[in-house]
Amino acid sequence: MAAWMVRGGSAGERESWALENQVSGGGFREIGDLGPCQSREAVLELVRAALPDKPLPANRNFAAQLWTLRGRIEVGDIIVMPLKTSKQIAIGRCSSGYRYVDNEDSGKRHSVGVTWHRIDVPRTAFKQDLLFSLGAFMTVCRLDRHDAEKRLAAVLAGGVDPGAELPSIGDGAGATMVEDSTDEVSQVDIEAVALDAIRLRLIETFQSHQLSELVAAILRARGLTCVVSPPGPDKGIDIVAGAGPLGLDSPRIVVQCKSGGAPVDITVIQRLQGALGTTAAEQALLVAFGGVNKAAGELLTNQQFKVKVWDADALVDALLLEYPRLDSSIQELIPLRSIWTLANPDS
Repeated sequence: MAAWMVRGGSAGERESWALENQVSGGGFREIGDLGPCQSREAVLELVRAALPDKPLPANRNFAAQLWTLRGRIEVGDIIVMPLKTSKQIAIGRCSSGYRYVDNEDSGKRHSVGVTWHRIDVPRTAFKQDLLFSLGAFMTVCRLDRHDAEKRLAAVLAGGVDPGAELPSIGDGAGATMVEDSTDEVSQVDIEAVALDAIRLRLIETFQSHQLSELVAAILRARGLTCVVSPPGPDKGIDIVAGAGPLGLDSPRIVVQCKSGGAPVDITVIQRLQGALGTTAAEQALLVAFGGVNKAAGELLTNQQFKVKVWDADALVDALLLEYPRLDSSIQELIPLRSIWTLANPDS
């Protein structure tokens, strides 16, 4: 069994197509049917014919990725697709081999069949080293370092990333034999890796009452007056926030914070709704690192203007938006700096 990452487009444009049609692949719109190709060299000939102006290293890179779809991914292998649209991870298993469809959308011609078993795995379910591998720029690449296959199988089965086993002395300390450029590569999506690191820092640093203090700091940066409940039982409310000098004006908000990594269930939403009914609050905010489970999400479908959920990714977004206005004590716990970098190292 091998594990592969196949992206759904630089902006997630193929993600819905892949999930709805139980497939993975696409892209490489200039390249024709790979069915007759029996080797990576044969794929390279097609690529060079279709892209004669591309430098040879780039064509070799494309050929390696296309050959992975055509000849390396096997039925039963794990397929991982980081989702740009939701910032979650979809995981499934390959159910059928390479297929070429010459349709009008030339960006969805090359694919393999996939049974998607989990399509909403939070990034918090993975440890930093595996998230780093998921940040590779490649459209198609193999994930085989740091016990990736075993760990992804654990997540696929409904668990969380157990982490890599410690290597035995003399086994290469986690080294991997690189077959070609579709195996794990050094070029990664720096933005994704940086956001993963910030997310993990939040999870490690802000537990229980500390999370309430962080959320209150973000809301204060947005001009609200906040009262944070003392540590201990909170009866469903961790923060009361409102506009105006005394915090009595609209919007009036009640906030519940959950620092556990698992998605919260429907009872948490029901308690938060109850808090809306027993206070003068107009809106409610649930901050939960693991987001909400399916039942809770369904309950929230008709509550868009009443209840807002911040999972770990949304909390990072809110943090970055307000970071310059946060107290120095918060900034010391999360020291950040902005940098400029190329959007795509290959361009």
